[in-house]
Amino acid sequence: MDLTAAIVQYSPNEDKEHNLGIIESLTREAVSKGARLVVLPEYAIYTVPTMDDRFVENAETLEGPCVERISRLSAELKVAVIFGINEIAGNGRIHNTLIGMDSGKILSTYRKVHLYDAFGYKESARVVAAEPNNGALFDVEGHSIGMQTCYDLRFPETTRALVDEGATIIALPAEWIPGPLKEYHWNTLIRSRAIENTVFVVASDQCAPTGSGHSAIIDPMGIPLASVGEAQGVAVASISSQRIQDVRKVNPAINLRRYKVIPKA
Repeated sequence: MDLTAAIVQYSPNEDKEHNLGIIESLTREAVSKGARLVVLPEYAIYTVPTMDDRFVENAETLEGPCVERISRLSAELKVAVIFGINEIAGNGRIHNTLIGMDSGKILSTYRKVHLYDAFGYKESARVVAAEPNNGALFDVEGHSIGMQTCYDLRFPETTRALVDEGATIIALPAEWIPGPLKEYHWNTLIRSRAIENTVFVVASDQCAPTGSGHSAIIDPMGIPLASVGEAQGVAVASISSQRIQDVRKVNPAINLRRYKVIPKA
Protein backbone atom coordinates (compact mmCIF):
# COMPACT_ATOMS: atom_id res chain seq x y z
CA MET A 1 0.00 0.00 0.00
CA ASP A 2 1.23 3.49 -0.83
CA LEU A 3 1.41 6.23 1.79
CA THR A 4 1.64 9.92 0.94
CA ALA A 5 4.06 11.61 3.34
CA ALA A 6 4.81 15.30 3.78
CA ILE A 7 7.82 17.19 5.04
CA VAL A 8 7.03 20.52 6.68
CA GLN A 9 9.83 23.08 6.98
CA TYR A 10 9.73 26.37 8.85
CA SER A 11 11.64 28.25 11.56
CA PRO A 12 10.03 28.12 15.03
CA ASN A 13 10.77 30.93 17.47
CA GLU A 14 9.88 31.95 21.05
CA ASP A 15 6.25 32.72 20.19
CA LYS A 16 4.34 29.47 20.67
CA GLU A 17 1.09 30.87 19.31
CA HIS A 18 2.87 32.01 16.16
CA ASN A 19 4.49 28.60 15.75
CA LEU A 20 1.21 26.75 16.27
CA GLY A 21 -0.39 28.95 13.62
CA ILE A 22 2.34 27.98 11.15
CA ILE A 23 1.99 24.31 12.08
CA GLU A 24 -1.75 24.43 11.47
CA SER A 25 -1.44 26.27 8.18
CA LEU A 26 1.31 24.05 6.76
CA THR A 27 -0.31 20.84 8.00
CA ARG A 28 -3.56 21.79 6.29
CA GLU A 29 -1.58 22.53 3.12
CA ALA A 30 0.09 19.11 3.35
CA VAL A 31 -3.26 17.35 3.78
CA SER A 32 -4.69 19.30 0.84
CA LYS A 33 -1.87 17.76 -1.21
CA GLY A 34 -2.91 14.28 -0.12
CA ALA A 35 -0.63 13.72 2.88
CA ARG A 36 -1.60 11.00 5.34
CA LEU A 37 1.65 11.40 7.31
CA VAL A 38 3.05 14.83 8.18
CA VAL A 39 6.53 15.20 9.71
CA LEU A 40 7.39 18.50 11.42
CA PRO A 41 10.83 19.60 12.70
CA GLU A 42 12.55 19.06 16.04
CA TYR A 43 11.53 21.58 18.75
CA ALA A 44 8.56 22.38 16.53
CA ILE A 45 6.60 24.40 19.09
CA TYR A 46 9.37 26.43 20.73
CA THR A 47 12.93 27.23 19.68
CA VAL A 48 15.57 29.75 20.72
CA PRO A 49 19.09 29.91 19.24
CA THR A 50 20.92 28.99 22.48
CA MET A 51 20.35 26.05 24.80
CA ASP A 52 19.48 28.01 27.95
CA ASP A 53 16.84 28.20 30.68
CA ARG A 54 14.20 29.43 28.24
CA PHE A 55 13.84 25.89 26.89
CA VAL A 56 13.11 24.70 30.43
CA GLU A 57 10.79 27.57 31.35
CA ASN A 58 8.67 26.99 28.24
CA ALA A 59 8.61 23.19 28.40
CA GLU A 60 5.35 21.23 28.59
CA THR A 61 4.17 17.75 29.41
CA LEU A 62 2.79 15.32 26.84
CA GLU A 63 -0.66 16.46 27.98
CA GLY A 64 0.20 20.17 27.68
CA PRO A 65 -1.90 22.74 25.81
CA CYS A 66 0.32 22.89 22.70
CA VAL A 67 0.37 19.12 22.29
CA GLU A 68 -3.39 19.10 22.83
CA ARG A 69 -3.87 21.68 20.09
CA ILE A 70 -1.88 19.63 17.59
CA SER A 71 -3.83 16.56 18.72
CA ARG A 72 -7.10 18.30 17.88
CA LEU A 73 -5.73 19.26 14.46
CA SER A 74 -4.61 15.67 13.83
CA ALA A 75 -8.05 14.39 14.83
CA GLU A 76 -9.89 16.92 12.67
CA LEU A 77 -7.79 16.15 9.59
CA LYS A 78 -7.50 12.42 10.32
CA VAL A 79 -3.76 12.65 9.70
CA ALA A 80 -0.68 11.20 11.40
CA VAL A 81 1.67 13.90 12.69
CA ILE A 82 5.21 13.60 14.07
CA PHE A 83 6.76 16.59 15.83
CA GLY A 84 9.34 17.55 18.44
CA ILE A 85 8.78 19.29 21.78
CA ASN A 86 10.77 20.40 24.80
CA GLU A 87 9.19 18.12 27.43
CA ILE A 88 9.40 18.77 31.17
CA ALA A 89 11.85 16.37 32.83
CA GLY A 90 12.09 17.98 36.30
CA ASN A 91 15.06 19.37 38.24
CA GLY A 92 15.54 22.21 35.78
CA ARG A 93 15.94 19.86 32.81
CA ILE A 94 13.97 18.79 29.75
CA HIS A 95 13.66 15.88 27.38
CA ASN A 96 14.04 16.51 23.66
CA THR A 97 10.98 14.48 22.73
CA LEU A 98 9.29 13.38 19.54
CA ILE A 99 5.59 12.61 19.51
CA GLY A 100 3.99 10.36 16.92
CA MET A 101 0.21 10.61 16.78
CA ASP A 102 -2.57 9.60 14.43
CA SER A 103 -6.05 11.08 14.32
CA GLY A 104 -5.38 12.83 17.61
CA LYS A 105 -4.10 9.82 19.55
CA ILE A 106 -0.47 9.59 20.70
CA LEU A 107 0.90 6.27 19.46
CA SER A 108 4.57 6.64 20.37
CA THR A 109 7.10 8.97 21.95
CA TYR A 110 10.86 9.06 21.48
CA ARG A 111 13.33 10.92 23.69
CA LYS A 112 16.59 11.92 22.04
CA VAL A 113 19.53 9.61 22.74
CA HIS A 114 22.49 11.48 21.21
CA LEU A 115 22.60 15.06 22.46
CA TYR A 116 24.12 17.78 20.32
CA ASP A 117 27.31 18.61 22.20
CA ALA A 118 29.22 19.54 19.06
CA PHE A 119 30.09 22.43 16.75
CA GLY A 120 30.11 24.85 19.70
CA TYR A 121 26.64 23.89 20.99
CA LYS A 122 25.90 22.03 24.26
CA GLU A 123 22.44 20.52 24.34
CA SER A 124 23.28 18.48 27.45
CA ALA A 125 23.38 21.71 29.47
CA ARG A 126 19.58 21.46 29.79
CA VAL A 127 18.55 18.15 28.18
CA VAL A 128 18.53 14.66 29.69
CA ALA A 129 19.95 12.01 27.34
CA ALA A 130 17.54 9.10 26.98
CA GLU A 131 18.44 5.43 26.91
CA PRO A 132 18.87 3.79 23.48
CA ASN A 133 15.89 2.12 21.84
CA ASN A 134 13.36 4.03 23.93
CA GLY A 135 10.80 4.75 21.19
CA ALA A 136 8.30 2.17 19.98
CA LEU A 137 7.56 1.76 16.28
CA PHE A 138 4.03 2.60 15.17
CA ASP A 139 1.96 1.82 12.13
CA VAL A 140 0.35 4.16 9.61
CA GLU A 141 -1.55 2.52 6.76
CA GLY A 142 0.55 -0.64 6.99
CA HIS A 143 3.90 1.16 7.13
CA SER A 144 6.07 0.75 10.24
CA ILE A 145 7.56 4.07 11.40
CA GLY A 146 10.58 4.58 13.63
CA MET A 147 11.60 7.98 14.98
CA GLN A 148 14.97 9.60 15.65
CA THR A 149 16.11 13.18 16.15
CA CYS A 150 18.65 15.43 14.44
CA TYR A 151 22.12 14.58 15.85
CA ASP A 152 21.09 10.90 16.07
CA LEU A 153 21.58 10.98 12.30
CA ARG A 154 25.37 10.97 12.78
CA PHE A 155 25.16 7.61 14.56
CA PRO A 156 24.17 4.94 12.01
CA GLU A 157 23.44 2.41 14.75
CA THR A 158 20.37 4.47 15.70
CA THR A 159 18.72 3.88 12.35
CA ARG A 160 19.90 0.28 12.09
CA ALA A 161 18.36 -0.56 15.48
CA LEU A 162 15.00 0.78 14.25
CA VAL A 163 15.28 -1.24 11.04
CA ASP A 164 16.11 -4.35 13.07
CA GLU A 165 12.80 -3.82 14.87
CA GLY A 166 11.00 -3.67 11.54
CA ALA A 167 10.88 0.01 10.61
CA THR A 168 10.38 0.70 6.91
CA ILE A 169 10.12 4.49 7.32
CA ILE A 170 12.51 6.60 9.41
CA ALA A 171 10.97 9.89 10.53
CA LEU A 172 13.71 12.41 11.27
CA PRO A 173 12.67 15.79 12.72
CA ALA A 174 15.68 18.09 13.05
CA GLU A 175 17.04 21.48 13.92
CA TRP A 176 20.24 21.01 11.90
CA ILE A 177 22.06 24.12 13.06
CA PRO A 178 23.69 26.05 10.20
CA GLY A 179 27.46 26.21 9.81
CA PRO A 180 30.35 25.35 7.50
CA LEU A 181 29.64 22.17 5.51
CA LYS A 182 26.48 21.45 7.55
CA GLU A 183 24.16 21.33 4.51
CA TYR A 184 26.60 18.94 2.85
CA HIS A 185 26.67 16.70 5.92
CA TRP A 186 22.87 16.70 6.18
CA ASN A 187 22.27 15.81 2.55
CA THR A 188 24.95 13.11 2.60
CA LEU A 189 23.77 11.50 5.83
CA ILE A 190 20.04 11.33 5.12
CA ARG A 191 20.79 9.60 1.83
CA SER A 192 23.31 7.29 3.49
CA ARG A 193 20.83 6.15 6.15
CA ALA A 194 18.28 5.38 3.43
CA ILE A 195 20.72 3.51 1.19
CA GLU A 196 22.47 1.40 3.81
CA ASN A 197 19.17 0.36 5.44
CA THR A 198 17.04 0.17 2.27
CA VAL A 199 14.28 2.24 3.88
CA PHE A 200 12.53 5.55 3.28
CA VAL A 201 13.79 8.54 5.26
CA VAL A 202 11.39 11.43 5.88
CA ALA A 203 13.60 14.23 7.15
CA SER A 204 12.07 17.56 8.23
CA ASP A 205 14.47 20.30 9.24
CA GLN A 206 14.00 23.83 10.49
CA CYS A 207 15.01 26.55 8.05
CA ALA A 208 17.10 29.66 8.73
CA PRO A 209 18.00 31.19 11.05
CA THR A 210 17.80 28.16 13.36
CA GLY A 211 18.15 25.33 10.83
CA SER A 212 19.89 24.50 7.58
CA GLY A 213 16.71 23.62 5.67
CA HIS A 214 16.88 21.09 2.83
CA SER A 215 14.17 18.82 4.22
CA ALA A 216 13.69 15.79 1.99
CA ILE A 217 12.00 12.44 1.49
CA ILE A 218 14.56 9.85 0.38
CA ASP A 219 13.75 6.45 -1.12
CA PRO A 220 15.60 3.17 -0.35
CA MET A 221 18.01 3.71 -3.24
CA GLY A 222 18.93 7.18 -1.98
CA ILE A 223 16.81 9.05 -4.52
CA PRO A 224 15.22 12.31 -3.28
CA LEU A 225 11.49 12.00 -4.02
CA ALA A 226 10.59 15.43 -2.64
CA SER A 227 12.57 18.27 -1.11
CA VAL A 228 12.35 21.79 0.23
CA GLY A 229 15.25 24.17 -0.29
CA GLU A 230 16.24 26.92 2.12
CA ALA A 231 12.83 28.52 2.71
CA GLN A 232 9.61 27.66 4.52
CA GLY A 233 7.50 25.13 2.66
CA VAL A 234 5.81 21.75 2.27
CA ALA A 235 6.62 18.87 -0.07
CA VAL A 236 4.94 15.48 -0.47
CA ALA A 237 5.85 12.12 -1.95
CA SER A 238 4.35 8.67 -2.23
CA ILE A 239 6.00 5.94 -0.16
CA SER A 240 5.58 2.44 -1.56
CA SER A 241 6.10 -0.80 0.36
CA GLN A 242 6.60 -2.49 -3.01
CA ARG A 243 9.58 -0.22 -3.64
CA ILE A 244 11.25 -1.50 -0.48
CA GLN A 245 10.64 -5.11 -1.51
CA ASP A 246 12.04 -4.48 -4.98
CA VAL A 247 15.15 -2.69 -3.69
CA ARG A 248 15.85 -5.41 -1.13
CA LYS A 249 15.77 -8.05 -3.88
CA VAL A 250 18.47 -6.12 -5.75
CA ASN A 251 20.41 -5.09 -2.65
CA PRO A 252 19.81 -7.60 0.19
CA ALA A 253 22.31 -5.85 2.47
CA ILE A 254 20.13 -6.19 5.58
CA ASN A 255 20.04 -9.98 5.22
CA LEU A 256 23.70 -10.30 4.24
CA ARG A 257 25.21 -8.27 7.08
CA ARG A 258 27.25 -10.07 9.75
CA TYR A 259 27.15 -7.55 12.57
CA LYS A 260 24.46 -6.49 15.03
CA VAL A 261 23.88 -3.35 17.08
CA ILE A 262 24.62 -3.61 20.81
CA PRO A 263 24.04 -0.54 23.03
CA LYS A 264 27.17 0.79 24.70
CA ALA A 265 27.30 0.08 28.43
